[in-house]
Amino acid sequence: MSGETENVGQQFGRLPATAADREVEGRVSREAVLGFFANRFGIDPAVFEGFSFWEKGKGKIWIFAADAPSPIRVEGLGMTVLRTRQEHWKPTQSAIQRFGGHASKNVIEIGGEAAAAFARGEDQELDWDGDWGYLIAARDVGGEREPIGVGLYVYGELRSTVPKGNQESLPPLAAE
Repeated sequence: MSGETENVGQQFGRLPATAADREVEGRVSREAVLGFFANRFGIDPAVFEGFSFWEKGKGKIWIFAADAPSPIRVEGLGMTVLRTRQEHWKPTQSAIQRFGGHASKNVIEIGGEAAAAFARGEDQELDWDGDWGYLIAARDVGGEREPIGVGLYVYGELRSTVPKGNQESLPPLAAE
């Protein structure tokens, strides 16, 4: 391990393989991150082989498709994938768009105006008989399920968490 024993907000620290390997108090493990994506979304941990996970700040988890020394002081390293150190872990828009196609559960498929409204950042009332909490909102594009982003489903409402800078107008699909 790196010998790093405290979280330093302006540097990246590699996530330990397991909780037993933890040297920085409160830092999640790679095993926990993989478990989150597997348990919540059914994404096989093998999808993340070849990637390393890092924390910068408190609970902002990044994924990197290579290796680097730990700790490391850089502005960015790969992309953010998850926010931890809060009651409910939240996957990022980028993570869901990149890895959400591998999900087998907690995916709400929407189309037409519902998909367009979601992509614009609008909340909407929708029926869903699955788990409440963070979901992957997706639509069918040419017979393939395409993730749009992260939604929060509570009390019969799908709340779009698409960041303002990522909101967009979805073009209508021929089949819609």
